[in-house]
Parts: sequence; C-alpha cells; structure tokens
Amino acid sequence: MMLISWATRIAETPKTDFEFWKTLFPVAVAHTIGHVAATVSMSKVAVSFTHIIKSGEPAFSVLVSRFLLGETFPASVYLSLVPIIGGCALAAVTELNFNMIGFMGAMISNLAFVFRNIFSKRGMKGKSVSGMNYYACLSMLSLVILTPFAIAVEGPQMWAAGFQKALSDIGPQIVWWMAAQSVFYHLYNQVSYMSLDEISPLTFSIGNTMKRISVIVSSIIIFHTPVQPVNALGAAIAVLGTFLYSQVSLTFQAPCSSRTENMF
Repeated sequence: MMLISWATRIAETPKTDFEFWKTLFPVAVAHTIGHVAATVSMSKVAVSFTHIIKSGEPAFSVLVSRFLLGETFPASVYLSLVPIIGGCALAAVTELNFNMIGFMGAMISNLAFVFRNIFSKRGMKGKSVSGMNYYACLSMLSLVILTPFAIAVEGPQMWAAGFQKALSDIGPQIVWWMAAQSVFYHLYNQVSYMSLDEISPLTFSIGNTMKRISVIVSSIIIFHTPVQPVNALGAAIAVLGTFLYSQVSLTFQAPCSSRTENMF
C-alpha cells in the first residue's frame, strides 16, 4: 500500500540512508516479536483476554526503564501500576478459557513492544522521516526479518495446508477477511501516526484507552465470549489503571515522548 502511495505521490517518499535502516533494525526486530507473540496469544485465548493482558504494557515499560535503563519515576507513576497489575492478575485468574501459551504470548508481546518503544525513541532522535513513513519502513523491514523464519519454521507446504483448512472451515470469504484485516490494521496505524501532530497527548491517551475498551467489549459481543463478573471487573480495573498511568506520565514526560509512548 505504501509503495503504491509513494509511486503515485499520494504520500511523500521518505529520504533514508544506511544509517536510518541500521537504526531501525532493532526496532523492527522487537516489532516483529511483539506482533508474532500477540498473534499466537489470540490463537490460543479469547481476543478480549489478550487485550486485557496487553493493557498491562505500561507496567513493563516502567519496570524495564527503571531496572535496565536506570530511569526514575515519581511515586504517582508506581501507584498507577497497582490497578494495572491487579486488574490483569484478576482477569487472568478468573479467565474461563485460560491457556498458558496464550497468556505468555501476550506477556512477551508487551515486553517486545516496550523494547520497541525504547529503541525507537533513542534511534529516531533528529531523524526527519514522518510518522507515517516511519511506520511504513518499520513494517517493511519487519516483513524482511520475519520471512526467512516463517519459511524455516512453517514453510510453503504448511501454509498451503493451513490455507486449505481455513477455506474448508470458513469458505472463500477468508480471503476477504485477510485482506480487510491487513488494510484496516495499516490504516489504523497510519491514521494514528498522522493524528499525533494534530491533537494533544491528553486527547490521544483518552482515545487510546477508549480504543482498548471498544476492542475488548466488541470482541466479547462478536465472539460470544463467556465472561464472569469478576473477570469483567479485572478488565475494567486494568483499563482504568492504563488510563491513569497515561495521565500521570504526561506530568513528567515531554509532550513528544508522551505522544510516542501512548501511540505505541
């Protein structure tokens, strides 16, 4: 999609060099691991449960920054992690269809995305590539990284068998579902990056929280996921904690870095 956009001049072609791609490489590695782990998680547990656990990403961010990077945070930030961790733990304990692989996939995804954010913030300082083009380059490099591993681990024969099973279980519309997923996921990220310079960090963090809520609620409705009241309470507490963290973080981070973290 972005190659077509660049070729037709719908979007400005980014000016990159070897140093840019070298800096982008660790970001793309973390990006790839995060998305693969999240996909594995959603193949094992309910979509809503994966997103509940992924709402705990701020806790990983603070812990990694504190113990690996030596950064310090005010007490209010640590306090905002209590409902996030508590809510995720409550949701995990009361999940009716709990699966350890699915749970660990979501946790690994959280950790990978935290490192992606760190590498991105450190490596992109002073770079003139726009947010939309940055995400496009990140996705392309991630594809290059993932392809050889996908061939080695699965390979064309397994892909063909899996696709045939999907066709028999779901029907020809699986092709349209895959195409729609790809297009809408890209547009979601593209619009998010484009909005960063148009709205305040507070507005964006509120929107990000509402996105998480809408994904959890809509997936429960669409997939008829059984939810216990205690499980729903855990999800609500975790999402609320994420919102509180995003508000507290705005008080000690520069606007630019806040926007970057909230975006990811």
